[in-house]
Amino acid sequence: MTAPAMQLVLITGMSGSGKSVALHALEDSGFYCVDNLPPELLEALIEVEQAHGAERVAVAMDVRSAKSLPDLPQRLRQIQARGQPLTTLFLDTTTETLVRRFSETRRLHPLSLKDTLDQRRALVDAIEQERELLSALREQALVLDTSQLKASHLRSEVKALLHRAPATLTLVFESFAFKRGIPMDADFVFDVRMLPNPHYEPELRPLTGQDAPVAAYLRAEAEVQAMEEHISGFLEHWLPRMVADHRSYATVAVGCTGGQHRSVYLVEQLARRFAPHWPVQHRHRELDALKHQGS
Repeated sequence: MTAPAMQLVLITGMSGSGKSVALHALEDSGFYCVDNLPPELLEALIEVEQAHGAERVAVAMDVRSAKSLPDLPQRLRQIQARGQPLTTLFLDTTTETLVRRFSETRRLHPLSLKDTLDQRRALVDAIEQERELLSALREQALVLDTSQLKASHLRSEVKALLHRAPATLTLVFESFAFKRGIPMDADFVFDVRMLPNPHYEPELRPLTGQDAPVAAYLRAEAEVQAMEEHISGFLEHWLPRMVADHRSYATVAVGCTGGQHRSVYLVEQLARRFAPHWPVQHRHRELDALKHQGS
């Protein structure tokens, strides 16, 4: 019998976005982890770990290997073409959040210039330069926005997302609140703020779109049903094209004002609707953040 293929995960993304936290989460889950591996050594590592019978390996790469980054996307495609399953997780964060994190920790960005009077401007320039260097890698990865994630929440998200390597395109449905910004990891964004709002029903206000009374209220609204049909129709039309383009993940973000009722309900409905036909994951940014407060 043929041994199962080794599960290989590449953790990459913006400096300060939580790559070390993600790598530690995988280490806790039984992965053999290597941090800051030069891209030109990746094939050699794979051969060694395969020879040793390793089952799960995670590697972190980032802008510290800037000279080798331009060749990395093509290198990853070649590795996959040889039959090695590979999942690339790209951690992204808003520039404002990164500036705050670097300022609070007094760390120097890998691309920052030390001899300049305007350190904040230098930091912003370094972040934007890093985005440009990593843009090609981001396009072929599963993107996770860590701007509003605490370390405990990020660990949970990483373990959930990488629980199994996708055999085909995986749909990730995510609810969010517009008042807290659009998720950076979204491939498609749908605005449902024009739909009837349970917030204005006193008995429904403290509940969420996961609760039966809210679901019943929204299910009875024709506009809500029309929105679900329109989003579903759009995805059903374009998902096969994304598969043909060798995409592994598509993140569909649904937003309302507070990320509590309408967007949550529609994410639950869409995930249930597409689950029989596609690998599906779903998350609720605002509700999940509340669950992880204080952890």
